[in-house]
Amino acid sequence: MELREIKTFLEVANRKSFCRAAEKLGYSQAAVTVQIKQLEKELNVHLFDRLGKQTTLTHEGETFYGYAAEVVRNLTHVKNILSQSSELSGRLVIGTIESICSTLFPPLIREFHRLYPLVNVSIVVDSPGVLLDMMNHNTIDLVYFLDELMYDEKWVKVMEKPESIIFAASKNHPYAMEAGLTMDQVISQPMLLTEKDASYRFMLEQHLASCGKKVHPFLEIGNTEFIIKLLRSNAGISFLPEFTISRDIEEGILTSLKMKDFHLETWRQMVYHRDKWISREMKAFIELVQRMEQGSE
Repeated sequence: MELREIKTFLEVANRKSFCRAAEKLGYSQAAVTVQIKQLEKELNVHLFDRLGKQTTLTHEGETFYGYAAEVVRNLTHVKNILSQSSELSGRLVIGTIESICSTLFPPLIREFHRLYPLVNVSIVVDSPGVLLDMMNHNTIDLVYFLDELMYDEKWVKVMEKPESIIFAASKNHPYAMEAGLTMDQVISQPMLLTEKDASYRFMLEQHLASCGKKVHPFLEIGNTEFIIKLLRSNAGISFLPEFTISRDIEEGILTSLKMKDFHLETWRQMVYHRDKWISREMKAFIELVQRMEQGSE
C-alpha cells in the first residue's frame, strides 16, 4: 500500500469523482482508476460505488476513509515538525583517545554545547583500535583519534592533520636550554610516559628498538593532564603530542627539548563508517571541528 494510493483515494472520496480527482492530482483518469483498483485489491474490499456519474463510498470505503485521513494528517504533522525545527536535539556518541579528550575536547565540547544546547553528547575514551571496532559495530558515531595514517574502505575520513610528538620538560629542567640532545641523554632522565597502548608511546618504543635502546619510565599513566602537571613541577621528561602542551610552551612554563637527529610525527584523524546515516548532530560536530581547525591555523 503506497502513500500516493491513499492520497488518491482521499481525493476521489472528497470530490466524489474520479475525473475531478485526476485533474487535481495531475494524473490521467486511467491512472487514478488503476491506483484505486490496486488499493481495493490489497484491502480485498470494494471502496466506491459508481452509479452513472455519481461516485460514493461503500461502507468499507467510509471505514477506510477515517484511517486514511488520519495517516495523511499524522505524516503531514511530522513533516512540518521536522522541517520547521532548526534546533538540534538528538544524541551524539564520539569516541576519542585520552590525550585528545583532556586537551582539545574541553573548548570543542563547550562551543558545541553553546551552539546546540539540546544535543546529548556521550564521549567514549579508549585506544584507537577499540574505538574503531566500536564504530564498525555502530555503537559510536564518530572516532577522533591519533595514530599513523590509517585508511579503510569502510570509513569516511573527514579530517587528518599531522602532529609532532616531542620530548617535553619544565623550563627549569637542566636540559631546557641545551641544543643537540641525544636520545641516551634524554631517556636516562626520569621519564613520565603514557600507557603502552598509546600510539605515540608505541612509536617511540619502535624507534628505540631500531637503535637497540629501551626506555624505563618511572611513571606510566593514561592521564595526560596528570603527566602535564608533573612536568610543570619539574618532575621529569615526557614524550607527548605537541598540541597537548602548546599553551604551556607559549606561556613559557614548559619547553620542547631540542633533540639531535630525531623527529616523529603522527596524525590526528576523524572518521565515521561509510554506511552510517549522517545525522544533523554528526554533521554539525564535523563542521565545528573543521571550523576550529581552520581558525587555529
